Amino acid sequence: MPRRERVMRMSVELPLWRALAGYRVLTTLYAIGLCATAYDHFVRPWVAVGYYAVLVVWTLATLPRVANAASCTRGFLAADLTVALTGILLTPLADNHERIAGGGPTLPSIWTAGAVLAYALKGGWRWAAVASTAVAAANLVERGSPARDTVHNVILVWVASIAIGYVVEVARASERTLARALEIEAATRERERLARDIHDGVLQVLAMVQRRGADLGGEAAELGRLAGEQEAALRTLVSGGLLPVSRVSEDAADGAVVRAVEEPYDGEPDGPVDLRPLLARHAGARTSLAEPGAPVELPGPAARELAAAVGAALDNVRRHAGTGARAWILVEDEPDEIVVTVRDDGPGIPEGRLAQAEDEGRLGVAQSIRGRLRDLGGSAELISVPGQGTEVELKVPKGAPRALGEAERR
Repeated sequence: MPRRERVMRMSVELPLWRALAGYRVLTTLYAIGLCATAYDHFVRPWVAVGYYAVLVVWTLATLPRVANAASCTRGFLAADLTVALTGILLTPLADNHERIAGGGPTLPSIWTAGAVLAYALKGGWRWAAVASTAVAAANLVERGSPARDTVHNVILVWVASIAIGYVVEVARASERTLARALEIEAATRERERLARDIHDGVLQVLAMVQRRGADLGGEAAELGRLAGEQEAALRTLVSGGLLPVSRVSEDAADGAVVRAVEEPYDGEPDGPVDLRPLLARHAGARTSLAEPGAPVELPGPAARELAAAVGAALDNVRRHAGTGARAWILVEDEPDEIVVTVRDDGPGIPEGRLAQAEDEGRLGVAQSIRGRLRDLGGSAELISVPGQGTEVELKVPKGAPRALGEAERR
């Protein structure tokens, strides 16, 4: 059956890059507006007009460069900062000295902050500190002296850019941590699924070979002994914590990337499935099935997992209660959940036996039953009284399984 890889991308940076692109466009228009209102005060207006023409072309042409971190290369950052610094240094040539001394804006005005913020988003607070220092030096040269308003603006750019750069670094680290956690969770779920499949198939066969070999004797006994050894080794492997190592999460341009391998798709539909035919195959001479007269519908994946959990419970009845034990399956269609009860008339389970079995690597109840129901958002309760049989109650909510079934195919 084919296996599919689901790729989940997470990024808090992308909105910041989009905001930066919008900021550059708006501040370009703002700088042009300032120039238009103060045009009569410029001593060399052609310098300002020429610079703004370059600024508009540069801003619009480089919008794809500020779409994400990958497009925003070091060469672009250096050129972008050069455009901002050039505008600052050209201001004394275009504007008169009185306006500059009085705290008049530079040619690029607040557009300069966009170049510094690009450094912060790309390289964090250290890159932001370098860029803001260059802008501070250019402002001091343009003004000619460290006036109060110039120092105030320099400090503001420093603090803002370094703070944003630090926040971006923290966000990236958080994304990588979250991506790692999601991959570990996906790997754990995959291991649990494999453990259930192995328990339902391979381990059952090996246990049967061991029992039959011991009954037949001779060479069959040796074969049974080998099967028993392999069963024990496989149980240890399944329950011993061999967690698949998740791949290192990428820190791509558009955020941390989590790659999770989905369960094989068997081609069966994900739509509502009647649970009754899936449980009917378990009915027999010594297993009775009581069900409602109307269809008991669940999403396909949830219905199949619930039926598999019922099968695992009946396997436990045959193994531990003996072939002569009787079992009853009761299906109840409640308003908010589906309840399936499996009861037998066997000798029951001694107190503490389940915990001991789990410690020994026998995961029939822990994985094949409780694990399946937990994945469906439901629960599995086991009640056993020595000498009075065992009852397993499986509950699956009608809402959660549907969402699960849809999520598996995305």
